[in-house]
Amino acid sequence: MAQFKANNIQATTLGLAAVALTNNPAYPTYPDDMTTSQVSSGLSAPFAAVALLGNHGAVALLLTLFMAVTSSSSAELIAVSSVFTFDVYKMYMNPLASPEQLIRVSHIMICVFGVVMAMFACIWNAIGIDLGWLFLTMGLLIGGAVFPAALTVCWKKQSSNGALFGALGGLSAGLTAWLVTAKALYGELTITTTGSSYPTLAGNLASVLTGLGLTLVISSIKPDNFDWEVTRGINAPATEGMPSSEPSSGEQSPPSGVQDWEKHAACTENKNPPKLTHNTSCQIKNEEQREALEDEAILEDPTLLRGAFRFAVVSSIVLTLLMDFIIPMPMFFSHYIFSKGFFIGWIVISFIWVFCSLAICALLPIWEAKTFFVDFWKELVDGRRQRKMVVAGRS
Repeated sequence: MAQFKANNIQATTLGLAAVALTNNPAYPTYPDDMTTSQVSSGLSAPFAAVALLGNHGAVALLLTLFMAVTSSSSAELIAVSSVFTFDVYKMYMNPLASPEQLIRVSHIMICVFGVVMAMFACIWNAIGIDLGWLFLTMGLLIGGAVFPAALTVCWKKQSSNGALFGALGGLSAGLTAWLVTAKALYGELTITTTGSSYPTLAGNLASVLTGLGLTLVISSIKPDNFDWEVTRGINAPATEGMPSSEPSSGEQSPPSGVQDWEKHAACTENKNPPKLTHNTSCQIKNEEQREALEDEAILEDPTLLRGAFRFAVVSSIVLTLLMDFIIPMPMFFSHYIFSKGFFIGWIVISFIWVFCSLAICALLPIWEAKTFFVDFWKELVDGRRQRKMVVAGRS
Protein backbone atom coordinates (compact mmCIF):
# COMPACT_ATOMS: atom_id res chain seq x y z
CA MET A 1 0.00 0.00 0.00
CA ALA A 2 2.76 2.43 0.94
CA GLN A 3 4.70 1.74 -2.25
CA PHE A 4 1.55 2.04 -4.38
CA LYS A 5 0.71 5.37 -2.75
CA ALA A 6 4.28 6.60 -3.30
CA ASN A 7 3.95 5.87 -7.04
CA ASN A 8 0.69 7.82 -7.12
CA ILE A 9 2.35 10.75 -5.34
CA GLN A 10 5.15 10.75 -7.90
CA ALA A 11 2.61 10.90 -10.73
CA THR A 12 0.69 13.65 -8.93
CA THR A 13 3.86 15.69 -8.41
CA LEU A 14 4.86 15.60 -12.07
CA GLY A 15 1.27 16.22 -13.13
CA LEU A 16 1.06 19.35 -11.00
CA ALA A 17 4.45 20.44 -12.32
CA ALA A 18 3.13 20.04 -15.87
CA VAL A 19 0.16 22.27 -15.12
CA ALA A 20 2.38 24.90 -13.48
CA LEU A 21 4.90 24.92 -16.34
CA THR A 22 2.48 25.03 -19.26
CA ASN A 23 3.17 28.76 -19.82
CA ASN A 24 6.94 28.32 -19.53
CA PRO A 25 8.88 28.62 -22.82
CA ALA A 26 10.80 25.47 -21.93
CA TYR A 27 7.59 23.41 -21.97
CA PRO A 28 7.43 21.18 -25.10
CA THR A 29 3.94 22.34 -26.14
CA TYR A 30 4.49 26.07 -25.43
CA PRO A 31 2.56 28.27 -26.15
CA ASP A 32 -0.25 25.73 -26.62
CA ASP A 33 -1.82 23.58 -23.92
CA MET A 34 -1.62 19.82 -23.97
CA THR A 35 -4.31 18.09 -25.95
CA THR A 36 -6.68 15.58 -24.41
CA SER A 37 -4.97 12.82 -26.35
CA GLN A 38 -1.55 13.81 -24.99
CA VAL A 39 -2.85 13.84 -21.42
CA SER A 40 -4.52 10.43 -21.81
CA SER A 41 -1.35 9.03 -23.33
CA GLY A 42 0.56 9.86 -20.14
CA LEU A 43 2.75 12.61 -21.60
CA SER A 44 2.25 15.08 -18.73
CA ALA A 45 5.12 13.63 -16.70
CA PRO A 46 7.63 13.52 -19.58
CA PHE A 47 6.77 17.09 -20.60
CA ALA A 48 7.27 18.30 -17.03
CA ALA A 49 10.58 16.45 -16.73
CA VAL A 50 11.82 17.97 -20.00
CA ALA A 51 10.77 21.46 -18.93
CA LEU A 52 12.61 21.09 -15.59
CA LEU A 53 15.76 19.19 -16.61
CA GLY A 54 15.84 19.16 -20.40
CA ASN A 55 17.01 15.99 -22.10
CA HIS A 56 18.45 14.71 -18.81
CA GLY A 57 14.96 14.79 -17.32
CA ALA A 58 13.60 12.78 -20.23
CA VAL A 59 16.33 10.16 -19.80
CA ALA A 60 15.75 9.95 -16.04
CA LEU A 61 12.01 9.49 -16.49
CA LEU A 62 12.60 6.90 -19.20
CA LEU A 63 14.76 4.88 -16.81
CA THR A 64 12.14 5.18 -14.09
CA LEU A 65 9.37 4.00 -16.41
CA PHE A 66 11.54 1.19 -17.72
CA MET A 67 12.18 -0.12 -14.20
CA ALA A 68 8.50 0.19 -13.25
CA VAL A 69 7.27 -1.54 -16.40
CA THR A 70 9.93 -4.25 -16.14
CA SER A 71 9.01 -4.97 -12.53
CA SER A 72 5.28 -5.15 -13.26
CA SER A 73 5.74 -7.24 -16.38
CA SER A 74 8.06 -9.64 -14.58
CA ALA A 75 5.50 -10.20 -11.83
CA GLU A 76 2.73 -10.79 -14.37
CA LEU A 77 4.85 -13.18 -16.42
CA ILE A 78 5.83 -15.24 -13.39
CA ALA A 79 2.27 -15.29 -12.00
CA VAL A 80 0.64 -16.39 -15.26
CA SER A 81 3.42 -18.91 -15.92
CA SER A 82 2.96 -20.43 -12.45
CA VAL A 83 -0.82 -20.71 -12.91
CA PHE A 84 -0.54 -22.49 -16.26
CA THR A 85 2.36 -24.68 -15.12
CA PHE A 86 1.09 -25.91 -11.76
CA ASP A 87 -2.68 -25.33 -11.84
CA VAL A 88 -3.29 -26.44 -15.43
CA TYR A 89 -0.40 -28.52 -16.77
CA LYS A 90 0.54 -30.40 -13.59
CA MET A 91 -3.01 -30.66 -12.25
CA TYR A 92 -4.83 -31.85 -15.39
CA MET A 93 -2.31 -32.71 -18.11
CA ASN A 94 0.68 -34.36 -16.45
CA PRO A 95 0.27 -34.97 -12.70
CA LEU A 96 3.56 -36.92 -12.60
CA ALA A 97 5.60 -34.23 -14.29
CA SER A 98 9.24 -34.08 -13.29
CA PRO A 99 10.91 -30.87 -12.10
CA GLU A 100 12.69 -30.58 -15.45
CA GLN A 101 9.38 -30.80 -17.31
CA LEU A 102 7.78 -28.17 -15.05
CA ILE A 103 10.68 -25.78 -15.60
CA ARG A 104 10.48 -26.27 -19.37
CA VAL A 105 6.71 -25.67 -19.40
CA SER A 106 7.19 -22.60 -17.20
CA HIS A 107 9.69 -21.14 -19.66
CA ILE A 108 7.35 -21.84 -22.58
CA MET A 109 4.43 -20.17 -20.79
CA ILE A 110 6.53 -17.08 -20.08
CA CYS A 111 7.37 -16.75 -23.78
CA VAL A 112 3.77 -17.37 -24.87
CA PHE A 113 2.31 -14.84 -22.44
CA GLY A 114 4.97 -12.30 -23.37
CA VAL A 115 4.02 -12.58 -27.03
CA VAL A 116 0.31 -12.30 -26.16
CA MET A 117 0.94 -9.16 -24.09
CA ALA A 118 2.90 -7.61 -26.97
CA MET A 119 0.10 -8.45 -29.44
CA PHE A 120 -2.56 -6.82 -27.27
CA ALA A 121 -0.37 -3.74 -26.77
CA CYS A 122 -0.06 -3.36 -30.55
CA ILE A 123 -3.82 -3.86 -31.03
CA TRP A 124 -4.71 -1.24 -28.39
CA ASN A 125 -2.35 1.26 -29.96
CA ALA A 126 -3.65 0.59 -33.48
CA ILE A 127 -7.32 1.17 -32.61
CA GLY A 128 -6.58 4.31 -30.58
CA ILE A 129 -6.93 3.06 -26.99
CA ASP A 130 -4.59 4.94 -24.68
CA LEU A 131 -3.43 4.50 -21.09
CA GLY A 132 -6.18 6.70 -19.68
CA TRP A 133 -8.91 4.49 -21.15
CA LEU A 134 -7.18 1.33 -19.94
CA PHE A 135 -6.74 2.64 -16.39
CA LEU A 136 -10.39 3.68 -16.13
CA THR A 137 -11.79 0.40 -17.46
CA MET A 138 -9.31 -1.89 -15.73
CA GLY A 139 -11.23 -1.72 -12.46
CA LEU A 140 -14.49 -3.02 -13.88
CA LEU A 141 -12.67 -5.90 -15.59
CA ILE A 142 -10.93 -7.17 -12.45
CA GLY A 143 -13.17 -5.65 -9.74
CA GLY A 144 -15.50 -8.64 -9.62
CA ALA A 145 -12.68 -10.87 -8.38
CA VAL A 146 -11.49 -8.55 -5.61
CA PHE A 147 -13.70 -9.80 -2.79
CA PRO A 148 -13.85 -13.44 -3.96
CA ALA A 149 -10.05 -13.54 -3.99
CA ALA A 150 -9.78 -11.75 -0.64
CA LEU A 151 -12.32 -14.00 1.07
CA THR A 152 -10.53 -17.05 -0.29
CA VAL A 153 -7.63 -16.37 2.06
CA CYS A 154 -9.63 -14.77 4.89
CA TRP A 155 -12.86 -16.78 5.25
CA LYS A 156 -12.84 -20.54 5.73
CA LYS A 157 -16.52 -20.84 4.73
CA GLN A 158 -15.89 -19.43 1.26
CA SER A 159 -16.87 -22.08 -1.29
CA SER A 160 -15.38 -22.72 -4.70
CA ASN A 161 -18.72 -21.92 -6.36
CA GLY A 162 -18.93 -18.67 -4.41
CA ALA A 163 -15.48 -17.61 -5.56
CA LEU A 164 -16.08 -18.66 -9.19
CA PHE A 165 -19.56 -17.22 -9.71
CA GLY A 166 -18.76 -14.15 -7.65
CA ALA A 167 -15.88 -13.25 -9.97
CA LEU A 168 -17.75 -14.06 -13.18
CA GLY A 169 -20.96 -12.43 -12.01
CA GLY A 170 -19.10 -9.29 -10.98
CA LEU A 171 -17.44 -9.11 -14.39
CA SER A 172 -20.79 -9.50 -16.18
CA ALA A 173 -22.47 -6.87 -14.01
CA GLY A 174 -19.58 -4.45 -14.46
CA LEU A 175 -19.57 -4.74 -18.23
CA THR A 176 -23.36 -4.35 -18.39
CA ALA A 177 -23.47 -1.29 -16.14
CA TRP A 178 -20.54 0.28 -17.99
CA LEU A 179 -22.02 -0.03 -21.48
CA VAL A 180 -25.61 0.76 -20.48
CA THR A 181 -24.54 3.92 -18.62
CA ALA A 182 -22.40 5.11 -21.55
CA LYS A 183 -25.27 4.52 -23.98
CA ALA A 184 -27.85 6.21 -21.73
CA LEU A 185 -25.73 9.30 -21.02
CA TYR A 186 -24.12 9.91 -24.41
CA GLY A 187 -26.31 8.03 -26.90
CA GLU A 188 -23.44 6.07 -28.48
CA LEU A 189 -20.72 3.61 -27.62
CA THR A 190 -17.28 4.90 -28.61
CA ILE A 191 -13.83 4.97 -27.06
CA THR A 192 -14.55 8.49 -25.83
CA THR A 193 -17.93 7.74 -24.24
CA THR A 194 -16.90 4.41 -22.69
CA GLY A 195 -13.80 6.07 -21.27
CA SER A 196 -15.77 8.81 -19.51
CA SER A 197 -15.90 9.04 -15.74
CA TYR A 198 -19.53 8.16 -15.00
CA PRO A 199 -19.78 5.00 -17.15
CA THR A 200 -16.53 3.63 -15.73
CA LEU A 201 -17.62 4.57 -12.20
CA ALA A 202 -20.89 2.69 -12.66
CA GLY A 203 -19.05 -0.32 -14.08
CA ASN A 204 -16.51 -0.40 -11.25
CA LEU A 205 -19.15 -0.16 -8.52
CA ALA A 206 -21.36 -2.80 -10.13
CA SER A 207 -18.43 -5.16 -10.61
CA VAL A 208 -17.06 -4.91 -7.07
CA LEU A 209 -20.40 -4.93 -5.23
CA THR A 210 -21.92 -7.73 -7.33
CA GLY A 211 -18.85 -9.89 -6.81
CA LEU A 212 -19.09 -9.34 -3.06
CA GLY A 213 -22.82 -10.06 -2.91
CA LEU A 214 -22.70 -13.23 -5.00
CA THR A 215 -19.74 -14.60 -3.08
CA LEU A 216 -21.43 -14.08 0.30
CA VAL A 217 -24.82 -15.41 -0.79
CA ILE A 218 -23.58 -18.52 -2.62
CA SER A 219 -21.05 -19.38 0.08
CA SER A 220 -23.69 -18.92 2.80
CA ILE A 221 -26.15 -21.24 1.06
CA LYS A 222 -23.62 -24.08 0.94
CA PRO A 223 -20.60 -23.06 3.04
CA ASP A 224 -17.28 -24.79 2.91
CA ASN A 225 -15.10 -25.54 5.94
CA PHE A 226 -11.54 -25.15 4.75
CA ASP A 227 -8.75 -26.52 6.92
CA TRP A 228 -5.98 -23.92 7.14
CA GLU A 229 -3.49 -26.61 8.17
CA VAL A 230 -3.31 -27.50 4.47
CA THR A 231 -1.81 -24.11 3.63
CA ARG A 232 0.40 -24.07 6.72
CA GLY A 233 1.95 -27.35 5.64
CA ILE A 234 2.73 -26.32 2.04
CA ASN A 235 6.38 -25.63 2.76
CA ALA A 236 6.75 -28.28 5.46
CA PRO A 237 9.55 -30.78 4.69
CA ALA A 238 8.39 -34.20 3.62
CA THR A 239 9.19 -36.78 6.30
CA GLU A 240 7.42 -39.83 4.93
CA GLY A 241 9.90 -42.38 3.67
CA MET A 242 12.86 -40.31 4.77
CA PRO A 243 15.59 -41.60 7.08
CA SER A 244 15.47 -40.58 10.70
CA SER A 245 17.02 -37.24 11.44
CA GLU A 246 17.74 -38.05 15.10
CA PRO A 247 21.26 -37.03 16.10
CA SER A 248 23.73 -39.81 16.59
CA SER A 249 25.51 -40.39 19.86
CA GLY A 250 27.90 -37.62 20.70
CA GLU A 251 26.00 -35.02 18.64
CA GLN A 252 24.05 -32.22 20.22
CA SER A 253 20.47 -31.86 19.04
CA PRO A 254 19.26 -28.35 18.18
CA PRO A 255 17.13 -26.58 20.76
CA SER A 256 13.36 -26.51 20.47
CA GLY A 257 12.95 -22.92 21.61
CA VAL A 258 14.17 -19.70 20.05
CA GLN A 259 15.42 -18.41 23.38
CA ASP A 260 18.03 -21.22 23.54
CA TRP A 261 19.33 -20.71 20.03
CA GLU A 262 22.15 -18.33 20.87
CA LYS A 263 23.52 -20.70 23.52
CA HIS A 264 23.31 -23.62 21.11
CA ALA A 265 25.05 -21.70 18.33
CA ALA A 266 27.83 -20.64 20.69
CA CYS A 267 28.33 -24.18 22.00
CA THR A 268 28.35 -25.61 18.50
CA GLU A 269 30.87 -23.05 17.32
CA ASN A 270 33.19 -23.70 20.26
CA LYS A 271 32.90 -27.45 19.90
CA ASN A 272 33.46 -27.56 16.16
CA PRO A 273 35.01 -24.27 15.11
CA PRO A 274 34.57 -23.68 11.36
CA LYS A 275 37.47 -23.26 9.06
CA LEU A 276 38.64 -19.79 8.19
CA THR A 277 37.31 -19.91 4.65
CA HIS A 278 33.83 -20.92 5.85
CA ASN A 279 33.28 -18.30 8.56
CA THR A 280 30.97 -16.16 6.46
CA SER A 281 28.93 -19.08 5.11
CA CYS A 282 28.54 -20.50 8.62
CA GLN A 283 27.33 -17.13 9.87
CA ILE A 284 24.74 -16.96 7.10
CA LYS A 285 23.64 -20.53 7.79
CA ASN A 286 23.26 -19.83 11.51
CA GLU A 287 21.20 -16.74 10.71
CA GLU A 288 18.91 -18.74 8.42
CA GLN A 289 18.48 -21.45 11.06
CA ARG A 290 17.69 -18.87 13.71
CA GLU A 291 15.02 -17.29 11.49
CA ALA A 292 13.55 -20.73 10.79
CA LEU A 293 13.31 -21.42 14.52
CA GLU A 294 11.62 -18.05 15.05
CA ASP A 295 9.03 -18.88 12.39
CA GLU A 296 8.44 -22.29 13.96
CA ALA A 297 7.97 -20.72 17.40
CA ILE A 298 5.40 -18.29 16.01
CA LEU A 299 3.44 -21.17 14.46
CA GLU A 300 3.51 -23.12 17.71
CA ASP A 301 2.49 -20.12 19.83
CA PRO A 302 0.94 -17.66 17.35
CA THR A 303 0.52 -14.74 19.75
CA LEU A 304 2.76 -12.51 17.64
CA LEU A 305 1.06 -13.72 14.48
CA ARG A 306 -2.38 -12.79 15.81
CA GLY A 307 -1.07 -9.37 16.82
CA ALA A 308 0.32 -8.78 13.34
CA PHE A 309 -2.98 -9.95 11.84
CA ARG A 310 -4.98 -7.53 13.98
CA PHE A 311 -2.65 -4.67 13.05
CA ALA A 312 -2.98 -5.50 9.33
CA VAL A 313 -6.79 -5.68 9.53
CA VAL A 314 -7.17 -2.44 11.49
CA SER A 315 -4.72 -0.50 9.31
CA SER A 316 -6.35 -1.80 6.12
CA ILE A 317 -9.83 -0.80 7.28
CA VAL A 318 -8.68 2.64 8.45
CA LEU A 319 -6.76 3.38 5.24
CA THR A 320 -9.62 2.14 3.06
CA LEU A 321 -12.16 4.33 4.88
CA LEU A 322 -9.87 7.36 4.70
CA MET A 323 -8.84 7.04 1.05
CA ASP A 324 -12.11 5.77 -0.44
CA PHE A 325 -14.84 7.36 1.68
CA ILE A 326 -13.99 9.88 4.40
CA ILE A 327 -11.72 12.11 2.28
CA PRO A 328 -12.90 11.86 -1.36
CA MET A 329 -16.67 11.41 -0.95
CA PRO A 330 -17.42 14.71 0.87
CA MET A 331 -15.27 16.65 -1.59
CA PHE A 332 -16.95 14.96 -4.56
CA PHE A 333 -20.54 15.51 -3.46
CA SER A 334 -19.88 19.07 -2.24
CA HIS A 335 -17.91 19.94 -5.42
CA TYR A 336 -15.32 21.55 -3.18
CA ILE A 337 -12.67 23.69 -4.93
CA PHE A 338 -9.31 23.71 -3.19
CA SER A 339 -8.31 26.96 -1.56
CA LYS A 340 -4.64 27.89 -1.54
CA GLY A 341 -4.19 26.88 2.11
CA PHE A 342 -6.02 23.58 1.63
CA PHE A 343 -3.95 22.82 -1.47
CA ILE A 344 -0.68 23.53 0.38
CA GLY A 345 -1.79 21.26 3.21
CA TRP A 346 -2.69 18.53 0.71
CA ILE A 347 0.78 18.71 -0.86
CA VAL A 348 2.51 18.70 2.54
CA ILE A 349 0.59 15.58 3.60
CA SER A 350 1.45 13.94 0.29
CA PHE A 351 5.18 14.53 0.77
CA ILE A 352 4.99 13.30 4.38
CA TRP A 353 3.38 10.14 3.05
CA VAL A 354 6.19 9.72 0.51
CA PHE A 355 8.87 9.94 3.18
CA CYS A 356 6.95 7.52 5.41
CA SER A 357 6.69 5.13 2.47
CA LEU A 358 10.44 5.42 1.92
CA ALA A 359 11.10 4.64 5.58
CA ILE A 360 8.78 1.60 5.58
CA CYS A 361 9.75 0.12 2.20
CA ALA A 362 13.48 0.92 2.05
CA LEU A 363 14.89 1.80 5.47
CA LEU A 364 12.92 -0.45 7.84
CA PRO A 365 14.09 -3.74 6.21
CA ILE A 366 17.71 -2.60 6.56
CA TRP A 367 17.16 -1.69 10.21
CA GLU A 368 15.51 -5.04 10.94
CA ALA A 369 18.50 -6.87 9.41
CA LYS A 370 21.12 -4.68 11.10
CA THR A 371 22.36 -7.53 13.32
CA PHE A 372 23.05 -9.72 10.32
CA PHE A 373 24.91 -6.97 8.47
CA VAL A 374 27.05 -6.17 11.54
CA ASP A 375 27.94 -9.83 12.07
CA PHE A 376 28.61 -10.31 8.38
CA TRP A 377 30.95 -7.30 8.31
CA LYS A 378 32.79 -8.50 11.41
CA GLU A 379 33.31 -11.93 9.89
CA LEU A 380 34.53 -10.37 6.66
CA VAL A 381 37.00 -8.06 8.42
CA ASP A 382 38.27 -10.81 10.72
CA GLY A 383 38.72 -13.15 7.78
CA ARG A 384 40.77 -10.61 5.85
CA ARG A 385 42.90 -9.84 8.91
CA GLN A 386 43.64 -13.51 9.55
CA ARG A 387 44.48 -14.13 5.89
CA LYS A 388 46.95 -11.25 5.99
CA MET A 389 48.53 -12.75 9.12
CA VAL A 390 48.83 -16.14 7.43
CA VAL A 391 50.42 -14.59 4.32
CA ALA A 392 52.81 -12.54 6.47
CA GLY A 393 53.80 -15.67 8.45
CA ARG A 394 54.55 -17.60 5.29
CA SER A 395 56.70 -14.80 3.89
